[in-house]
Amino acid sequence: MDSFDLLVVGGGINGCAIARDASIRGARVLLVEKDDLAAHTSSASSKLIHGGLRYLELGQLRLVRESLAEREILLKTAPHIVRPLRFVLPHCPGMRPHWMIRLGLLLYDALAFRGSLPRSRRVGRREPMLQAPLTERRRLLSYWDAWVDDSRLTVLNAVAAAEHGAEIATRTELLAARRDGGRWTADLSGDRRVSAGAIVNAGGPWVTDVLARLGEPTRSGVRLVKGSHIVVPRLWEGDQAYILQQADRRVVFALPFQEDLTLIGTTDIEVARPEDAAIAGDEVRYLCEAADRYFTRQVVPADVLWSYSGVRALHDDGHRSARTVTRDYALELSDSPGAKLLSVFGGKITTARALAQHALDRLGVDGRRSTGWMMLPGGDLYPAFVDWLRGLTAWMPLLMVERMSKAYGTRLKELLGEASGLDALGRHFGGGLYEAEVRWLVDREFAQTAEDVLWRRTKLGLRFTPPQVAALERFLASGQR
Repeated sequence: MDSFDLLVVGGGINGCAIARDASIRGARVLLVEKDDLAAHTSSASSKLIHGGLRYLELGQLRLVRESLAEREILLKTAPHIVRPLRFVLPHCPGMRPHWMIRLGLLLYDALAFRGSLPRSRRVGRREPMLQAPLTERRRLLSYWDAWVDDSRLTVLNAVAAAEHGAEIATRTELLAARRDGGRWTADLSGDRRVSAGAIVNAGGPWVTDVLARLGEPTRSGVRLVKGSHIVVPRLWEGDQAYILQQADRRVVFALPFQEDLTLIGTTDIEVARPEDAAIAGDEVRYLCEAADRYFTRQVVPADVLWSYSGVRALHDDGHRSARTVTRDYALELSDSPGAKLLSVFGGKITTARALAQHALDRLGVDGRRSTGWMMLPGGDLYPAFVDWLRGLTAWMPLLMVERMSKAYGTRLKELLGEASGLDALGRHFGGGLYEAEVRWLVDREFAQTAEDVLWRRTKLGLRFTPPQVAALERFLASGQR
């Protein structure tokens, strides 16, 4: 029976960040995930690293301050998958007054302290491009946050954990566990049994289900809130994003997505089960109407090219409205005698690194090293690497160079090896995806299926036809890799 210091249950962003931090501290770690990494909530976010401007309205200053600090860390440690994003806020009469929003932005800037992003400001007449997509001339404010490839952030945390000795076991389910002589004995799918000094329950929407399998009571309340998004053809030219106030006091993000699409979201709807993560027709109409109130290019449900939903397991802070439930996290350390158990409630993708640090401190996992400003895999960009990328365009299409460099950073050099032409990358599956990349994702990033590759590692799913998906699935199942 294998023995570990820490068993992490759940392969979302929180579980992978905890596994990374613990392995860097020197702990022997096993992470188990019943599906793929980031298979659920962590690949269904709004793709933002942000302080949460609207959280100021709810008085959550601590959360905003921590989020802004983490935003700065991610901009520096994962610059290939996290990039600055300018937001434009059109004023809408009858909603939050202009002065209130301006005051909130000034507070947001202050909480960011000496962050590297530009400060908020009014948008002047010299920037007509920002006004151009809107249905009417409005007073505009702008500020900066950051965009993230959410599922790759999750996967790269797992890659870093594995490189520091952690075992990452996907498609492996925790069936049951019991305390035995100051340690946990856990039964896993595949007839595997392991021993662990402590368990971290990072089950996300399944956090209470994991507690039941451990025979532990649920002390913290959980609110399951579904957030849905739609993707439509690009609604404006330019790289800016928009924040759209709605009459119900919610805000909806409209974001540039890939090279020719717009991402619109999100909703906040309470659900009874994690399995209820499917967008409803009412949500599609709500998001279309939210965009139509502002943009000249109108959208209808028939324009939706793709949609997705994720269920967030929020810590129940007593608020009646799903919109106002805190996005902060709570860490619950079991008071049962014997081996330790820590459960994670709530949280958001921006604060996963800080959550991991606090969780391991609570568990008493020692170690002089922690994540801090440590680069995520591929994040150590340097000037000569940029020159090397320019050289790639001699034989690789520019869009392919941009996609792969933003996904793999400096590790793209290792992925491509000595290749000097597309024919050296092996079979082409479509959409600029070649055999060499697929092999890398299987061997280095825990991918097993076409869905893993296309939707959570490369985001090429929208560019693939059903026959191409089937061909990729056959290749992965054949063992040719």
